[in-house]
Amino acid sequence: MERRLGAAGPPRRPPPQRDPAGPARRDAAAARLPAAPGRRDRPGVRRGRHAAGPPRPPARPPLRGRLGRAAGPGRGVVPGLDVPAGAAGRDARGPARWRGVAAVLIAVGWAAVGAGVGVLVRVASVWLARGEEVESGRKPWQRFGPVVLTAVLFGLFAWRVGPHWVLLVRSLWIAVLVQVIFFDLEHNLVLDRVLLPSAIAALLLSLVTPGLGIVPAVLTGLVTGLVFLAIAELGSFVFKAEAMGYGDVKLAAFLGLILGPRPTFNAIVLGVILAGVVAVALLALRVRGLRDSISYGPFLATGALISLFAFPPA
Repeated sequence: MERRLGAAGPPRRPPPQRDPAGPARRDAAAARLPAAPGRRDRPGVRRGRHAAGPPRPPARPPLRGRLGRAAGPGRGVVPGLDVPAGAAGRDARGPARWRGVAAVLIAVGWAAVGAGVGVLVRVASVWLARGEEVESGRKPWQRFGPVVLTAVLFGLFAWRVGPHWVLLVRSLWIAVLVQVIFFDLEHNLVLDRVLLPSAIAALLLSLVTPGLGIVPAVLTGLVTGLVFLAIAELGSFVFKAEAMGYGDVKLAAFLGLILGPRPTFNAIVLGVILAGVVAVALLALRVRGLRDSISYGPFLATGALISLFAFPPA
């Protein structure tokens, strides 16, 4: 028996008994331990890999689509924050601000020029009054009215039109119309020596005035003059007195030459409305009577100035 035992060799150690719950307890113990910084807390999963595969980045639109939807310069959505930048990163509002300042400076400078032109208008009116053998008034509105009104209108038109050569043409008509307004208010006269050379200049300048043209200017002047001539003759026939002076008829024709169809119509409508309002006010204040006449020249000229201002060069 001993030989058999010896032949069999030393006795083998029994295999270790494995507890089925052992690994689970170890895993549970490992799960209770806090994971080291930078390490994953899931045993059995290799670092840098995902059980369902590597995560995919979110889908992005193609480059062309993203560029097509990109906000253009100056399309900010937050006022005061998304400000378009100009050259060298400057604020794009800077040029606009400087343009506004330049417009104001041009208007002020041209108003100063208008004051000088107003002085010439007053001097010319005094000289023309001597030729008509009438005395020029010395009241403040007669002496300084042309100067102040011409300066204000020059400044307004410079702000409206800007540094455009048409501003010179508009300024010429301002000077003519201001002379008509104050001379007619003072002497009840619209002079041919003012309207005739002005009409010739209007015909020549209509060739180069934007939005006018010589044909519309001539047609408008003829139609307007004939209409006012018919009104004057009809009024004289009905009332057995002069209802409208021929100076007003010539002024209406001149307005057609410098304005064109639509602005002339607007000027006449405005002039008639202004004349009616002033006539009613004078009657209410008993300054004028029903048989007293009223000059239409200043009101037609005022309507023309408003139309010139309302219709900038095309």
